[in-house]
Amino acid sequence: MQKFIKIAGKINYWSIILLPFSVAIAPGVANTVIGFMIVTFLIEKIKKKEKLCSVSLPVIIFGVFMIIGALTFINTVSIKDSLNGMVKLFKFFLIFLVCSENIKDREHFKKIAISVACAISLIGIDALWQLFSGKDFVHGITIQGAIGLPRPTASFPGCNVMGVYLTGLTPLIAGLALFSSRLRNRIFLTSAAFMGSVGIYLSLSRGAGLGLFVSVLFLSLVRKNKIITSGLILLLLVYPFVMPKNIKEWAKSVNYNPMILLTDEVRMSIYRNTLHMIGEHPFIGVGINTFSKNYGKYKTAAAEARMKTPDTIYAHNNFLQMGGEMGLLGLGTFLIFLFFALSSIWSAFKKNTDPFLKAFSVSVFAAIIAYLINGLTETSLYYARVVMVFWFLIGVGLALNRRK
Repeated sequence: MQKFIKIAGKINYWSIILLPFSVAIAPGVANTVIGFMIVTFLIEKIKKKEKLCSVSLPVIIFGVFMIIGALTFINTVSIKDSLNGMVKLFKFFLIFLVCSENIKDREHFKKIAISVACAISLIGIDALWQLFSGKDFVHGITIQGAIGLPRPTASFPGCNVMGVYLTGLTPLIAGLALFSSRLRNRIFLTSAAFMGSVGIYLSLSRGAGLGLFVSVLFLSLVRKNKIITSGLILLLLVYPFVMPKNIKEWAKSVNYNPMILLTDEVRMSIYRNTLHMIGEHPFIGVGINTFSKNYGKYKTAAAEARMKTPDTIYAHNNFLQMGGEMGLLGLGTFLIFLFFALSSIWSAFKKNTDPFLKAFSVSVFAAIIAYLINGLTETSLYYARVVMVFWFLIGVGLALNRRK
């Protein structure tokens, strides 16, 4: 029995490490790793006769969030889809729970950092390969394009999905590079963060670029690195003059409207229609995991006059989609969950005396912020291919307050 538990523990240990890298390869690989991670976690708990988890505010609040998800069945147009939505929520709960409970020690965090660094390097290199060859070398996916510019996707189905993945993980490695005191580590981490940044730039995803910029600026301010802070501000001032000609022409065509530049006209119409959906069902929404099926019913003449949108589409904004599906009760509970989760991670940064764990804490904090900023223009919490990255980061962050 002890040998069986030990083997399950080893599988769980390495599954956590490999999760971010597996997402870069394929959804089947990622789901297999997650399956091993969850099953071995449950086996250990059952065999050791331990309770499922420690009681904490994030766990309690997520439980309330799931209860609200169940309440939305009152308005759902599809019981089957809403049941799938609840299954997804439970899966996300288990991902962050396993990470927060089972990340063992400093060495475990180090191996996770190496896995993440290798993963974003792979995607950055693949994006460059795809740019010059026309196909990525993982799956042979053909390069995409917009406004006359190529937009690599690497191993992901779309350039924005690649941007979501890299924005969630690149700040973690960038932060570790900024705080690292050993030259060898700093070179390795900086190289990986650079490749991740190249991938984000090539994706031409505005939300991803903004998320990366804000997170790295935040990290440089915390680190009190005046050179990087000044460089980022200079980049912000210079980029409008050196950006590709196609982007300049597109910006001019929309009269440099800042909202359209950050999103686009289609998203603006989607946001107006989604606000109408929330206004019609403000408390518990139209039903978890049914946004796309309901969207067409809530399109307004005013919004569609500006730009027509399909009848089935995502909101391209995490918070608006959540408000539409789960109402203001669900959205408010999620925001409270984020507040306490981020507070816990920030507390780990403030109280940790180990330089590496301290750096890891603030870097995870920055990575989550970057992911959420990107979520202002993408439904990154609803993309099955990459959403596990967010819950992985939450779990790793919460683990920092439990490990020394």
